[in-house]
Amino acid sequence: MAQAISVRLDDDAERALRLLQQTGSSRSEAIRSALIDAANRLRRSSELAAESAALEADEKDRREMLAVAEMMDSLRAPR
Repeated sequence: MAQAISVRLDDDAERALRLLQQTGSSRSEAIRSALIDAANRLRRSSELAAESAALEADEKDRREMLAVAEMMDSLRAPR
């Protein structure tokens, strides 16, 4: 079920909305799309942070990362 809302847009938001509408979207479509895109970015960011924390906590993985870094460092040309 669709729900109508009312918002006040500042100048930056108005410019952003106009830019989104240039793709052929209506105001409503542009706003819905922007909300969904923003929520998806937040979700992905949260998921990446959780994955990063899990990798950071994995001692075996940390040892392997350090070994690879040391190997790459040994292959570096002298300065």
